[in-house]
Amino acid sequence: DPFDKPSCKGCASTLKEPYIKCAECGPPPFLVCLQCFTRGFEYKTHQSDHKYEIMTSDFPVLDPSWTAQEEVGLLEAVMDCGFGNWQDVANQLRTKSKEECESHYMKHFINNPLFSSTLLSLKQMEEARTADTAIPFRPAGDDPPRPTFDSLLSRDMAGYMPARADFMEEFDNYAEWDLRDIDFVDDDSDVLHALKIAVVDIYHSRLKERQRRKKIIRDHGLISLRKFQMLERRYPKEVQDMYDAMRRFARVLGPTEHDKFIESHALEFELRREIARLQEYRRVGIQTFCSAKVYDRLKRSREEERKKRIMLSEVLQYIQDSNACQQWLHKQAAIDAGLNPVVAAISSSAVGRRSAPPLNLTGLPGTDKLNEKEKELCQVVRLVPGAYLEYKAALANECRRQGGLRLAQARALIKIDVNKTRKIYDFLIREGYINKA
Repeated sequence: DPFDKPSCKGCASTLKEPYIKCAECGPPPFLVCLQCFTRGFEYKTHQSDHKYEIMTSDFPVLDPSWTAQEEVGLLEAVMDCGFGNWQDVANQLRTKSKEECESHYMKHFINNPLFSSTLLSLKQMEEARTADTAIPFRPAGDDPPRPTFDSLLSRDMAGYMPARADFMEEFDNYAEWDLRDIDFVDDDSDVLHALKIAVVDIYHSRLKERQRRKKIIRDHGLISLRKFQMLERRYPKEVQDMYDAMRRFARVLGPTEHDKFIESHALEFELRREIARLQEYRRVGIQTFCSAKVYDRLKRSREEERKKRIMLSEVLQYIQDSNACQQWLHKQAAIDAGLNPVVAAISSSAVGRRSAPPLNLTGLPGTDKLNEKEKELCQVVRLVPGAYLEYKAALANECRRQGGLRLAQARALIKIDVNKTRKIYDFLIREGYINKA
């Protein structure tokens, strides 16, 4: 790892080239800086007269004007600053200009024929490996989409970032925290060293689980949620429910095997439905497919007539409700026109509406001033006796003043429900308390 800089065994400082490596001690390699080497530093089995090697990267690798140290520094700078940010790369490298960094990187690491052929062969191998997958996953192009941060589609894709082929939050996202304070030193006891090795092994197992989950997502195409849902809609409702229940077993089977498993269940569902239809024909005595077509046509007509009878019974039951009648008429017109009727259900206030029970006049003020017919009217109309007496007196006074009274005048005089006003008006006319104009 280029970020893990070795340290000197003598002064524990970070080694800078050139430095000395003992040719007789190790592994691990015994490294010291030039200052400790000139002082003849010795430690445990290392002696100052051992053979040694001078470690330096001051030699060309790909280009005579670029040393190995600069090549490593260029790769580290591109890794830190990102491809294309050549000014930042040159600032971090310090020994080369922006144009030199860009031309060298493009020439030797992008357009290099050796590297290109290697990448091409790797790409062909990858395509051959994923050629048989049921729902191929391709991070390039429009599949999967690239939603904006914190959008609904981004949440549906679990924070997947196609440009990086990674998630914003990994599975077991804080697994690295257990390693942040671990440092292997030569003074560790055997037990402590074994304990640190065990922690690293645990971390490796967690990384393997993270990669396993990514492989399942990639192989089964679970990133493109909308595309995945469109593929589900190919099946009937019953198969979709089974598909949703069996999705958790996709980790056990490969993508092709899992899709074959679902397709086999969909085929089984279709076969069972066809067998049930043929059994129905047999029960009703049909022996030919021509007769079966006639039976299906008559069955559909019977179902339509049954629906009409059900709707008619509903309307007859709630015939006094104008809204229910209008809904039924619209629904019937849609059926006659060959359309699929989409009518709002009759409101709960209309469906099952029951007439209110008669008003109990016991103990109400003014009841003793009413005759039997007036008591019956107040009970049916659900009007307290005191209000009825006031309305009666007002209508009688207006009738005497004008010599007669019309229903519209009565409704303008007493501001209550129009149906109650009509019943009171008709009762007073019938009993002779007022005259019709």
